[in-house]
Amino acid sequence: MNSVFGGVDVGASATKVALIDAGRRIIASDVRRTGVDFEGCAREAMDAALSSCGLSCADVTRIFSTGYGRHNVSFAQATRTEIACHSRAAYHFFPRKITVVDVGGQDNKIIHIALNGRRENFKMNRKCAAGTGAFLEEVAQRMDVPIAQVDALARQASHVVRMGSYCTVFTKTEILAHLRAGEKVPDIVAGLVDSVVKRIIEMDPLSGEIVASGGVVAHIPVLAEMLSRHLGRPVHILPEAQLAGAFGAALLAMETPVPL
Repeated sequence: MNSVFGGVDVGASATKVALIDAGRRIIASDVRRTGVDFEGCAREAMDAALSSCGLSCADVTRIFSTGYGRHNVSFAQATRTEIACHSRAAYHFFPRKITVVDVGGQDNKIIHIALNGRRENFKMNRKCAAGTGAFLEEVAQRMDVPIAQVDALARQASHVVRMGSYCTVFTKTEILAHLRAGEKVPDIVAGLVDSVVKRIIEMDPLSGEIVASGGVVAHIPVLAEMLSRHLGRPVHILPEAQLAGAFGAALLAMETPVPL
């Protein structure tokens, strides 16, 4: 096994590792909760990915890190921004003019990519949990709904309950009011996912072909379907959507000339 490259994406919620071969194929990966020890978690994730394909760190040509904790990965040779890594991963699978919607645990990004793969511009959400994976996790917990069941429940909805507030705290109060009024849990859950979609749409114009990435759409793909209905056109979900940042970092590690 030669010419192996690695990417580490240390997010606020989850840490992801991707190892790729010379053909830009993912040969191993690992995903785990980040916790409070960014360096330790990154090392554990990398060790697990390496072990799964019988490699050691010495077998990896180069490693780039990205994400919220990218500067805490001491074994990476360089860092790259989340925007750069998600852009590169999306363009790998969709090599044309696209708009990338990345829905993460703590923030959302909208990235406009030109026909030649260059980033034209991007937008990130305000520093608020509303509209992110953290929002869905918190409000689902208030309803005693495991986050793993959100997608299935939203699909069972007979209608979408309108949420008037985007604030996490106020939404929890609003949920109680809907339950007291007799609304069913699946209909409220669908309303919560729909509120995230509306926040995304408000961030920036979603022009052209849309590609969704990130752990939230990987685990709650109905979000991309709701976004598609709002926009009136298809929304593609990136293959290995949760690994997008790590995969993009690995691709950039491969494509960056040495010395760095």
